[in-house]
Amino acid sequence: MLTEKLKDSDKEVQNSLKTLISYCPIGKIPNSALLKMAKLAVVLNRWIRENELNACALRCWPELQESLGIFPCAVMSMMSDSLLPCACETDVMGAVAMYALQLASTLPAGLFDWNNNYGDDPDKLVLFHCSNLPKTMLSTCRMEYNAIDARVHGTKENSYGTCVGRVKSGPITFARISTDEVVGKIIACIGEGEFTDDSLKTFGAVGVVKINRLEELLQLLCRKGFEHHVAVSQSLVGKILFEAMHNYLNWDVYYHDNNSYR
Repeated sequence: MLTEKLKDSDKEVQNSLKTLISYCPIGKIPNSALLKMAKLAVVLNRWIRENELNACALRCWPELQESLGIFPCAVMSMMSDSLLPCACETDVMGAVAMYALQLASTLPAGLFDWNNNYGDDPDKLVLFHCSNLPKTMLSTCRMEYNAIDARVHGTKENSYGTCVGRVKSGPITFARISTDEVVGKIIACIGEGEFTDDSLKTFGAVGVVKINRLEELLQLLCRKGFEHHVAVSQSLVGKILFEAMHNYLNWDVYYHDNNSYR
């Protein structure tokens, strides 16, 4: 494994470690785990430069935990924050959506799970990830362990490396790009909404989002077979994305704000 070929004392590793530690508060993360993350960052940055990548998607678990004993989320967060979007769970089309949002807004984009409803409000729900969100999107940010993995395995030992906190309130554009292999098409769903300041107590990186006619949107996502991930930018660029995807790329695009699917 390439990371194992790197020495702790290597200048590139030490510089990577300093960057990682200065990125966000590390709390009680063991130095051994931080060194593994730093080495992973070195290897990934080399790979990105060699292949001239604009975006990427990583399989973030369970193999990395079994082989390296860490989560890559904080490293991925740093990549996205530096405008090289990095999607988790090998979600290539999620990375494409993040990149599209970034190009339209010039801001870092994040990837979330559509999650639970919020209270009794039909237009609010929780967006969540464990997480690799760029710190720019978070009002509070710290490095932590993956609570899901730690609960499953009964230990935090191989679970360090997530980047967690509360998402900043404000307007957003969301986007999901998918492939329809049955008919050989690329399809997309885009729209706008806002992160609110509603109280929420849970782990990971989370926020409450309000989207008008949310139930209609969720029904559409299910009917059209869109995946559970959604890319989000803290900007209002829905019209820009719709023009680019529909008019120039000729994709089938559902633009939630004007209630059309073309």
